[in-house]
Amino acid sequence: MSLQEFELLVSEELDSLPAHVMDQLDNVIFVVEERSNNSAGPLLGLYQGTAITDRFDYGLGELPDQIVLYWAEHVDSCNTVEELRQQVHITLVHEIAHYFGIDDEHLHELGWG
Repeated sequence: MSLQEFELLVSEELDSLPAHVMDQLDNVIFVVEERSNNSAGPLLGLYQGTAITDRFDYGLGELPDQIVLYWAEHVDSCNTVEELRQQVHITLVHEIAHYFGIDDEHLHELGWG
C-alpha cells in the first residue's frame, strides 16, 4: 500500500470513530509519517502533547498536540488490507486514549495495548 493510500485509510478510520469522542479532542492534529525513528524497535503510533488530565495551565496559543501514525511500521506488520485497517483503528484508539490521560498499562488491561 502506498503512503497516499495509507493516508486515505487513516482518514477513513478517523471518520469511523464515534463523534462524541472526536468532539472532545481539542487542539489535536493527526499526522502520517513514513517511518518512526524509535531506537527501541517498531512503533505504530505516537501521541505527542499534554494529556487533558495534565492541562492545568493550558491555554490559547499552545501548539497542537500530535497523533502520529507510521506508515512503514503498519504496512510491515500486516498481511492484508483488512488487517491493516484494523491495526490503524487500534492505533488511533490507543493514541487518542493517551490524549485522555490513559496510560499503556491501563490500555493493556482494556485490550487496546
